[in-house]
Amino acid sequence: MKTYAYLPHLRMLALLGASAGMVAAGAAQAAITVRDDAGNTVTLAKPAQRVIAMAPHITELLFAAGGGERVVGAMNFSDYPEAAKRLPLIGSDAQIDLERVLALRPDLLVVWQSGNTARQIEQLKSLGVPVFYSEPKKLEQVATSLTRLGQLMGTEAVAQAAAQDYRQKIAALSARYAARPVVRVFYQIWERPIYTLNGEHIASDAMRVCGGQNVFADERVPAPNVSSEAVLKANPEAIIGGQRHDAESGIQIWRKVTAMEAVKRGNLFMLDSELLVRATPRIADGIAVLCEKLETARQHRPAGKP
Repeated sequence: MKTYAYLPHLRMLALLGASAGMVAAGAAQAAITVRDDAGNTVTLAKPAQRVIAMAPHITELLFAAGGGERVVGAMNFSDYPEAAKRLPLIGSDAQIDLERVLALRPDLLVVWQSGNTARQIEQLKSLGVPVFYSEPKKLEQVATSLTRLGQLMGTEAVAQAAAQDYRQKIAALSARYAARPVVRVFYQIWERPIYTLNGEHIASDAMRVCGGQNVFADERVPAPNVSSEAVLKANPEAIIGGQRHDAESGIQIWRKVTAMEAVKRGNLFMLDSELLVRATPRIADGIAVLCEKLETARQHRPAGKP
């Protein structure tokens, strides 16, 4: 087994042995097998009791699936629900404290392939603890994430109820708004430099529920850096900016560009970015706000224009 020079060798072996013992103790129970978002088969001998969440959206999913008491560690910015703020931190998107991970004796690691670096994931996999990849890119995958994580933690009843409630909210919003006249949307996540999201990101799926169309859906990378000239050329009808820590984002940089449809019609809108870009059940709340914004954009259209 691979070890790390900065970890005391004997301590690491002892901790790994304890973790392995926890798995062996449940071997007599029926194994739990699910497929993760990377297509890997994840098998546990018994429901996970000590789970570490390697991204904020994962923390939320685990709590929503009924496993809050089983989450023993999380990454920075894991701030919802309130109880998540009290979890021991095992690192940030830049650095993971492997010794702390071992000390928490996890029996399941839930990682984010796009957010955790390949090096971090390889280090975690080398610890011999089962790893589940979480990468919801479509709204329906939020629901299936809840049910699969519920299976892994033995909280299926709570997870199924949460998934059903979430699906009902999305279905109701889609029935009300999806067939409305299309609004071309530019979603800005940062302004210097300008960053947006492509069509593979779950935010684009959220826009479709509201009858919105992402003007940069065809970009190759999930969070592309685009030029101001590209935004002007796209000429969106609405610009959405995310609030960051209760402060306004930089969508104000467009106010002087009066030739752009979004500016001309007063369609510069703010919303809580965490409600739209985090792949959790709360995205339904974000979509409800987004749909209202895009409906306002439709109302701002000149008379006679659909």
